[in-house]
Amino acid sequence: MKPMLHIEGVGMTFPTKRGPFIALRDIDLDVERGQFVTLIGHSGCGKSTLLNLVSGLTTPTSGVLLLDDRELKGPGPDRGVVFQNHSLLPWLSCLDNVYLAVERVFGDKESKAQLRDRSLAALELVGMSHAVAKRPHEISGGMKQRVGIARALAMEPKMLLMDEPFGALDALTRARLQDELLKIVATTGATVMMVTHDVDEAVLLSDRIVMMTNGPAATIGEVLRVDLPRPRDRVALAEDRDYVQYRKEVIDFLYMRHSHVEKAA
Repeated sequence: MKPMLHIEGVGMTFPTKRGPFIALRDIDLDVERGQFVTLIGHSGCGKSTLLNLVSGLTTPTSGVLLLDDRELKGPGPDRGVVFQNHSLLPWLSCLDNVYLAVERVFGDKESKAQLRDRSLAALELVGMSHAVAKRPHEISGGMKQRVGIARALAMEPKMLLMDEPFGALDALTRARLQDELLKIVATTGATVMMVTHDVDEAVLLSDRIVMMTNGPAATIGEVLRVDLPRPRDRVALAEDRDYVQYRKEVIDFLYMRHSHVEKAA
């Protein structure tokens, strides 16, 4: 079976005043349909750069990225993106924020009533049916992220791309949204690529954890397959031997073999 996402020989170099800066080199990665893949590594290892390449927001300087055998050239509705900043339009309601994205993708195929129903269904999926008329300033940070996820899912993308979507939230809200994301992925069968700094988050959510070496010129150091049964319960997993071992392997990679040393300016 061919992978859904195929990344081969990808490199990314940025021009700077001091000369070329090599952010990524020799990235080779396949993602199967329905997999949850996380990218983890120290700051500056190119996690978000790699996610931006998959989203089409950045064009690689070398190599190729294929989604269902089609080369990725620019953003598209086949990839839904959720950022750490919710990026909701403050003057629109939660429903209208989702509707705006749905209209862009399905507006020439469906009636306004169908577009509204699609938007409402997406908000219901993330538990936000009670807030359809509220504007972003009227809801909490966790709720804003739920709406952002709803907006991405409403476009029915082939892949959901998430750049530390829970990074700015408090620990309890973060845990709740992680659990909600597990349920959403189980319901939709979504293929997900997510950037995180959190080892426990990576092990809890992932089928595979892509561990990046330190930058500059970062690459993939190891890919860890997480064979934990689904659905997953964070409380039950806390003392699970396999969970503890996976967590140990990620920590060993990050803090023993690729410890990050801050350089003085």
